Amino acid sequence: MIIDCHGHYTTAPAAHDAWRAAQLEAFNAGKAAPAYPSISDDEIRESLSAAQLRIQKERGIDLTIFSPKASAMGHHLGDLAVSREWTRHSNNLIHRVCRLFPDRFVGVCQLPQSQHGTPSDCIEELERCVTDLGFVGCNLNPDVSGGNWTGLPLTDEIWFPLYEKMVELDVPAMIHVSGSCNCNFHTTGAHYINADTTVFMQLISGNLFEKFPKLKFIIPHGGGAVPYHWGRYRGLAQELKQPPLAKHLLKNVFFDTCVYHQPGIDLLTKVVPIDNILFATEMMGAVKGIDPETSRNFDDTGWYLNNTQHLQHTDRAKIFEQNARRVYGRLSGQILAQAY
Repeated sequence: MIIDCHGHYTTAPAAHDAWRAAQLEAFNAGKAAPAYPSISDDEIRESLSAAQLRIQKERGIDLTIFSPKASAMGHHLGDLAVSREWTRHSNNLIHRVCRLFPDRFVGVCQLPQSQHGTPSDCIEELERCVTDLGFVGCNLNPDVSGGNWTGLPLTDEIWFPLYEKMVELDVPAMIHVSGSCNCNFHTTGAHYINADTTVFMQLISGNLFEKFPKLKFIIPHGGGAVPYHWGRYRGLAQELKQPPLAKHLLKNVFFDTCVYHQPGIDLLTKVVPIDNILFATEMMGAVKGIDPETSRNFDDTGWYLNNTQHLQHTDRAKIFEQNARRVYGRLSGQILAQAY
């Protein structure tokens, strides 16, 4: 089985996105949000058939771990109540996708994070999505300010109640910021990569996994700048009197393969241990075009992995399937549950 651990519902029905715009407009005007629209099963099917489902079949991807559109989470917009309402509707829509296509998608939830709340405010929705909707993980935004980084690092105690619930439920978090409201940082070209790199350094500087040895994070987009600067981070850990990275972080921190050229995948798979890499594409996401140098889509990361000369068959088996099943502790059970 080939499992894509990083998919977003970037093609959600137009009515869903239109309601979000109306919700924010109402909030800014001091009014109540309108009722959420009725979206039919056929509209959901149509939104996926020529997009994610088509690409899955073309590339031989069996299953996508699927979550709401990351850039639209918008935790810097509105207040906590606005975030809760938007998050709930977004997660419910993902659940409907998984019910309509149980052999193709397993859910991961957005969290109702907000500049006007704390991570503890996310616990109720996380528990609902895992225990009631069958989701296997969550997306965790380390910067709810939208690119201004006004909050506390992920190693701060303010995050601990949420981590305790994640460990209790046996669900990992993919570290994923949302849209950028800072004109210095393009959302997908800079803000995403900045966040991936920033969080890795936060984790080096702290001792989070001593307190939470079963906590698991996936750092997407190939880890941002981390693999390219692996020696820098090994050296910084040494200067900070921290253990080597393998002992300090790599039992708990994993990277995906959303790296969109062959040399990048080659580097990732040479530098980062194979046990810490999960296959992912983020298809229909950040980079949707065709690379004129290869005549293939930039985000066809499975093609790069199959062309990576130093990988063995056993390495590819881990990256394409086994590591995802290990990191997402509830995944194998949910695959079976959705099969019946």
